[in-house]
Amino acid sequence: MGVCLQGVIMDIGTIVVVVIAVVVVVLVIALIAMYNNLVKLRNRVDNAWAQVDVQLQRRLDLIPNLVETVKGYASHESGTLEGVTAARAACMNASTEGERVQAEGMLTGALKSLFAVAEAYPDLKANVNFQDLQSQLSETEDKISYMRQSFNDVVMKYNNAIQTFPALIFAGMFGFKVRDLFDAAAGAEAAPQVKF
Repeated sequence: MGVCLQGVIMDIGTIVVVVIAVVVVVLVIALIAMYNNLVKLRNRVDNAWAQVDVQLQRRLDLIPNLVETVKGYASHESGTLEGVTAARAACMNASTEGERVQAEGMLTGALKSLFAVAEAYPDLKANVNFQDLQSQLSETEDKISYMRQSFNDVVMKYNNAIQTFPALIFAGMFGFKVRDLFDAAAGAEAAPQVKF
């Protein structure tokens, strides 16, 4: 009977060890899956920002041509033209997403001023080059708006993933940090109203 009791105790001990091993393996697999999901979401956020940045860069590339076109018709409006140029430079020199969003808001305001000035020059409004640049800028503003919305959607999913249980326990340890939305209050959402 002592041998039989010893066998049952060994079997229970073996079962406990196996159950603990299975639980540990399941937890490790769950942790790996959670980490991989967070990496995928972070990469989607980075990709979405890159898409926004492409459209913002396109807008920056259109501005020198627009300024030169307006210069020919409204050379005495140098303050407005310098404001647009300075805002463009601030966008190009921004080193973080937050700085870029703020600079883009300033650029949007400067472009509004430029288009307000253009209203006073009928010959400028009729210029084919100006109309083409205006059309391209308007199209780019629409793309920026769409890309910004897409970026904010992806950021929200990412932020939700790192701020909900159980990921919030491990996200900080793995270096996942909350990302900022493309702040509409910074003025970057307001596309210049181009009406001619």
